[in-house]
Amino acid sequence: MSRRVLNASLGVCFALIAGCASSQLNTFTFTADLPPDFAYVAAVYYVPAKGETCTVGTKDNLAPVFNSEWRTEYKADSEITIRRTRKGCPLVISRIELKIYAAYGKDRGDFGADVASVFIRDEVEAQYKSVVNDAGESNFSGECQQMFRTVGPKRRIVKLLDCKTIDAQGERGRSQPFAAFTPDQLPGKTVKMHIRLANEERPAIGDTWVKVPNGWKRCMGKGYEDQDAYCFGNYKDFSGFQMPDGKQCTIYPGCTE
Repeated sequence: MSRRVLNASLGVCFALIAGCASSQLNTFTFTADLPPDFAYVAAVYYVPAKGETCTVGTKDNLAPVFNSEWRTEYKADSEITIRRTRKGCPLVISRIELKIYAAYGKDRGDFGADVASVFIRDEVEAQYKSVVNDAGESNFSGECQQMFRTVGPKRRIVKLLDCKTIDAQGERGRSQPFAAFTPDQLPGKTVKMHIRLANEERPAIGDTWVKVPNGWKRCMGKGYEDQDAYCFGNYKDFSGFQMPDGKQCTIYPGCTE
């Protein structure tokens, strides 16, 4: 092989390698460790990069969405682009809005949901700035608690979801789970959200259920037509209710006493 051909071949190889490296340096992986029947949907938002005076309309800067069909096509890993250009305007990622879903039944609406966030700013205060370890990973954690209530004349059980941060000691905080980075922390790295499920469920609305030794009993209120059915001190008259699968029960979560 002539020196000219060899040099040309090497040039192509180096160009390909540089292209791959460039691509890797403009993305990071977001992933999640979630309880069974949980999923996340991620919407990624971009703003003009620091120092840019250009603007881009929403229709030309739509947020990419990952796992939009979370019930049927869920993937734990999402490759997120850090910088991109729209209409000639250099953009940089500013935040990831995360929706955490927990399915509890087969009907399409049988899920609870809450939110988490990843913020990306040019500057982040030290107390809020997330750390990337030597392995190129950054982790943040939260705990989600399922909260039950009844709806409709059959008093069908539905569940809401309440997610909060947890600290290094596992104590539940007040804010929703979040992480915060500067753009230079992210190229080629992995950001992982860890969500645990609280050991116990609790009523979504106070003074509507009564705690008994083996579960919760639903206060009757004024009757099945009473959608709120607060106890109002009557802790003797209880109603049945319907589980998401249609089963008729008198105590939650065990169904029968």
